[in-house]
Amino acid sequence: MPAFDHLRSKTKALPNKPGVYQYFDADKTVIYVGKAKNLKKRVASYFTRQKYESGKTAVLVRKIRDLKVIVVETEWDALLLENSLIKKLQPRYNVQLRDDKTFPWICIKKERFPRVFPTRTVLNDGSRYYGPYASVRMMNAVLDLIGQLYPLRNCNYNLSEKNIKAKKFKVCLEYHLGNCLGPCEGHQTDADYDLQIAQIRDIIKGNIGSLMRHFKSLMKQHAEEYQYEKAQLIKEKIDLLAKYKAKSVIVNPRIDKTDVFSIISDEKAGYVNYLKIAQGAIVQSHTLELKKKIEENDGDLLALAIGNLMERFKSDAKEIIIPFKMSIVDSIGKENLHFLIPQRGDKKKLLELSERNARHYQMNKNKVVHEQAQASRLTRPLEQIKKDLRLKVLPTHIECFDNSNIQGAFPVAAMVVFKNGKPSKKEYRHYNIKTVEGPDDYASMEEVVLRRYQLLLKVKAPLPQLIVIDGGKGQLSAARRSLKQLKLTGTISIIGIAKRLEEIYFPNDPVPLHLNKRSESLKIIQQLRNEAHRFAITHHRNKRVKETIGSELLNIKGVGSSTTGALLKHFRSVKKIREANQEEISKIIGKTKGAAVFNYLKSH
Repeated sequence: MPAFDHLRSKTKALPNKPGVYQYFDADKTVIYVGKAKNLKKRVASYFTRQKYESGKTAVLVRKIRDLKVIVVETEWDALLLENSLIKKLQPRYNVQLRDDKTFPWICIKKERFPRVFPTRTVLNDGSRYYGPYASVRMMNAVLDLIGQLYPLRNCNYNLSEKNIKAKKFKVCLEYHLGNCLGPCEGHQTDADYDLQIAQIRDIIKGNIGSLMRHFKSLMKQHAEEYQYEKAQLIKEKIDLLAKYKAKSVIVNPRIDKTDVFSIISDEKAGYVNYLKIAQGAIVQSHTLELKKKIEENDGDLLALAIGNLMERFKSDAKEIIIPFKMSIVDSIGKENLHFLIPQRGDKKKLLELSERNARHYQMNKNKVVHEQAQASRLTRPLEQIKKDLRLKVLPTHIECFDNSNIQGAFPVAAMVVFKNGKPSKKEYRHYNIKTVEGPDDYASMEEVVLRRYQLLLKVKAPLPQLIVIDGGKGQLSAARRSLKQLKLTGTISIIGIAKRLEEIYFPNDPVPLHLNKRSESLKIIQQLRNEAHRFAITHHRNKRVKETIGSELLNIKGVGSSTTGALLKHFRSVKKIREANQEEISKIIGKTKGAAVFNYLKSH
């Protein structure tokens, strides 16, 4: 490509040294940042290949209009600089670090009689900040332990020597409860308080062993001097430390100042788990998701994550456990940092534990993504209904009504319920029309809507967000009269759907809405209407059959309504009663009545 001639000429002048390269587009915006062990070879490879492994890489290269490099001493330095530039510039085609949390820290305030408290804001104020803590629970466990071991002040008074001598402050309730030793009135010295802070720093850093040895020595000293009450107080502190240490995952007391990194990846992302080990215990664990953009392999992702996580968690590790060989290892001096790929023993087990954490995170992430996709598939049609029908809320609960009768005979109605766009069949209801005589669909609709929502209001059950009436303006108006009577007008949205042209009617609007025949909204409304119609017809048919056969069987001498009911309950239909033999019928209603019913049905 002619556009690459300028870039190719630039690559010829690049040094064969480690460094970071930046690619710019036509708008002079940085679109990619990368690191290289050999800048000249790495950068030139982008403009000499005939084919790229990834289509995204090909798109990136086509957009490059300029490049800039920064030469450093080692590949490790390049890794750290790359990580810093990616965070600062957030180039479009770089790996995306999917971690926007603000992690908490423990702050030891720079002041006389320092306070110790959690914070998510790190200030350049001279205070000491420890963390960040990937787990708030872990941080709170540390703070709880500190609170039980050491009585510290939590007020924000300026406890200068001058203010204390001037008696500006009075001890508060915390002093009387034993949670503070009252430095505000001079009851505690600077030296005593500072000793507590030094021990707290040890706890935060995970140096529990040295602190326990100090307390045991102090307890022994008090016991030898017959100061048993003081010895008991020290023993209680030792017990607290032992209990806290037992809650940590102990691996091997000889493993100290060690970081463990592992990676699990799929097509879209890599998941890097980080474990921080201090004095044989896991004191930090965090998994970082890196969303792939172009041709990154596991080595590229892991290298980026190591730089990011060690900087973020202020690692002081002397040894780093990794799952496979990485080129950056060769560029780091052995005296500063030792990389290890364990083959067996406790360190191998640590690496396997880290991999399990990464895999667990990946599985949970994929599960969440799947559940979100499922939820989106469910809510998308409801969002469309909300938009098309101009509803105020998402219609997660919809109820639909339909009437059924033949020339006024056996009038019934049915109501079906949809929850989250799906039928909720256990909530379907049949209605026998009680107050209407003759074929009056409007009055029947008014009756069943009134009965339905009178009951819901009485038992304080949830109301639907939308009511669908099978019918046009007449049925809709009838239903609205019931809602008005119950003072639910405006509380529940209501529409009618006319069968002939699938027109949607709104209250007080003579012009119907015609939805696109392929729209998801219309499909769900039609499904509601069809389900209500099916349910109503089934009920109507069953009632008609029961009442017809019932009235017919009542003509038989000695057969009453209870006998008829028993037969229908057992055989379920007239057809099956007619198909049954005399013995089968007699088993239900006795020999005499069985013979009478069998002979009657056979002759009619």
